[in-house]
Amino acid sequence: MSPDLKYLAYTAMLTAALWIPYVVCQVQTNGFLQPQNYIDPTVRPMPFWGHRAHRTYLNAVEVFAPFAALVIVVHIAGKANAMTAFWTMSFFWLRVAHAVVYWFGWPWIRTGIFTLGFVCIAGIFWELIK
Repeated sequence: MSPDLKYLAYTAMLTAALWIPYVVCQVQTNGFLQPQNYIDPTVRPMPFWGHRAHRTYLNAVEVFAPFAALVIVVHIAGKANAMTAFWTMSFFWLRVAHAVVYWFGWPWIRTGIFTLGFVCIAGIFWELIK
């Protein structure tokens, strides 16, 4: 498997697992869901870190689609190279850092990491079209 596809798989698994801290916070704060919770979707109270954990998950889902699409197109087009491997690996580790920084609520660092993640996506796109 190419490094691009390997880091796509890692990023997919990370994205898939980022709901766990949010649910842990919900259960610690409010207990397990009751039948009424399935009927009434009102958000139950929880600490700020739980809300940040939920936003971390949603943000990861939002940025995964363009990243995955470009990695797959690069692979199919036969354009994978050392630079695309660098960009996909960097994107994965930046997403890990983004999750940690978001959970802790560090404001400016999170924005910088998110921006660097976009640079990785743009780098993959550049390698595809050049």
